[in-house]
Amino acid sequence: MYIHKKGYGVIATVSSAIILIVAVLFMLLGAIYEITPLAIQIGLIIIGVIIIGWAVSFFRVPTRRQITHEENAVVSSADGEIVAIEEVEEKEYFHDKRIQISVFMSAYDVHVNWFPMDGVVSYVKYHPGKKLFAINPKSSELNERNSVVVKDSKGREVLFRQIAGVMARRIVCNVKEGDKAEVGKEFGMIKFGSRVDFFLPCDADIQVEMGDDITGQVTVLAYLK
Repeated sequence: MYIHKKGYGVIATVSSAIILIVAVLFMLLGAIYEITPLAIQIGLIIIGVIIIGWAVSFFRVPTRRQITHEENAVVSSADGEIVAIEEVEEKEYFHDKRIQISVFMSAYDVHVNWFPMDGVVSYVKYHPGKKLFAINPKSSELNERNSVVVKDSKGREVLFRQIAGVMARRIVCNVKEGDKAEVGKEFGMIKFGSRVDFFLPCDADIQVEMGDDITGQVTVLAYLK
């Protein structure tokens, strides 16, 4: 495991700001309740370690996973929980009915995103938007989001959409149209709280169920016909 380079500045800024606020509060409480300087220092150290650990957890990147390589498989781009499996009208790219599978990434999940299949990136588009809770179904169309489509060697396309949650401040996407996609390779991340939606053909063989805890790069969401 290592810390993603996109997290260094965020970890330093967030940790410093929160620790400063906590330090001021401790000083005020110390003056009011006559808490000893040593107790304040110990308290600050403990809280500082907790805050830094919490920030670091958002930007950890696993390195020992066995990436799933299976013919026709669509592998999850994210860690998290399955919160939606339903037929919907996909309005941005396909303009037809698709099976939507949604993965909610909690504050404790890895927030890096990986390609779900091999192929070529055929579409990328970023949309500014609201900050609804990512678990809200409306977040797929109203929140800040970034859509990516990959076309495989058989001409089949899958759209996957990064959706920022209420805590998220920035979606990172490092690919453009024409780039090569390799299953399990990183293409971006979402900073703090998020969700990833997948839009699959209606005849896809779904392999997950509502409430399943899944692992990015490993769990097969569906098999394409």
